[in-house]
Amino acid sequence: MDQKFTAFDGRRRFASGSRAEVIEAIRTRSAKQPDMSLLIFDDSTGSQIDFDLRETADVPAARLQKSPSSPAGAEEARGPGRPKLGVVPREVTLLPRHWEWLAAQPGGASVTLRKLVDDARRRNADADMMRTARERAYRFMSAMAGNLAGFEEATRALFAGDRARFENLTAKWASDVREYTYSLADGAFTPEAENAVG
Repeated sequence: MDQKFTAFDGRRRFASGSRAEVIEAIRTRSAKQPDMSLLIFDDSTGSQIDFDLRETADVPAARLQKSPSSPAGAEEARGPGRPKLGVVPREVTLLPRHWEWLAAQPGGASVTLRKLVDDARRRNADADMMRTARERAYRFMSAMAGNLAGFEEATRALFAGDRARFENLTAKWASDVREYTYSLADGAFTPEAENAVG
């Protein structure tokens, strides 16, 4: 899925979409309103980010692919040999008894560790999604609503999973800030909390 971004001028949202779409909207708006108060957010994380508006949309993406911190960059730096299928070796620190148990499992340590991780991911998928949504909404709230009435209490309600209280405390926020917060918080509440509001 393509990365999506949202741009605000103060507390008014004026653009959402791909990086290229948001850059174009920013350029258009800044030509008419050069003193705008620009903030850009990554929809997937809620984090505030910056775009270099002098460059085309494709240039930074190409740089990211070559970055030494990216898996592709790490693979290039490695030189010849495995891995070639996107597998990047990492160090795992275990006690001797853990290594002994892993070595005794069918398929060895790597296969067993992969199975354990996959099982944990399946078991914790709902909780992980909820935690990610709460953190995503909190990042945006901290940047845009930190000085708004009810922020502290709304944050507590968000992490407590109390949707009714969360929405009540944020009801008087600027509509664009409130609605974007709700979109980022999608998945932050249990089905019971969702049904209680709906």
